[in-house]
Amino acid sequence: MPLTEVGPAEVEVRRSRRRRRTVSAYRDGDRVVVLLPARMSRAEEREWVGVMLERLAAQERRRRPSDDELMTRARLLARRHLDDKARPASVRWVTNQGMRWGSCTPSDGTIRLSSRLRGMPQWVIDYVLVHELAHLLEAGHTARFWALVDRYPQSERARGYLEGVAAAANLDLRGEVPPDPDEDLRLFE
Repeated sequence: MPLTEVGPAEVEVRRSRRRRRTVSAYRDGDRVVVLLPARMSRAEEREWVGVMLERLAAQERRRRPSDDELMTRARLLARRHLDDKARPASVRWVTNQGMRWGSCTPSDGTIRLSSRLRGMPQWVIDYVLVHELAHLLEAGHTARFWALVDRYPQSERARGYLEGVAAAANLDLRGEVPPDPDEDLRLFE
């Protein structure tokens, strides 16, 4: 299983005797894994690794919109789910959010999404956008805030998806999910 450095990604090539014709690739963290038939020559391997890296990059570009496309998407989501009341000044990708999926500064209307969302389904990215847009209307994680977020039809599903990703990565995201209403009731019993 040789590892080579190609651009910003580490590439691991896995050869298989059972694989006859197909070549595939996927991202595993910071590494790209390329699966190919064992019978391929080193020259064919180099060629296919290049092809698969290009295909994977194109797929990731489609899944990760530009900052301008994020702003367009945020405006659309605000119209659809927040009565067009949330008006961000800017929406952009950032790489410095290790414990959050996104952040918002209501005072200047800026929204930042973690680049860790790259490659996640669009409905998950949309959920994080709606979450941050709701902060433009309600700063804290209040009941009113969660009511705004829950206007997005896939909120619960997206939260579950992100909770699963966070659990797998051992991230502590307390405060990022709505409180359990039954737990609140127990506090007053």
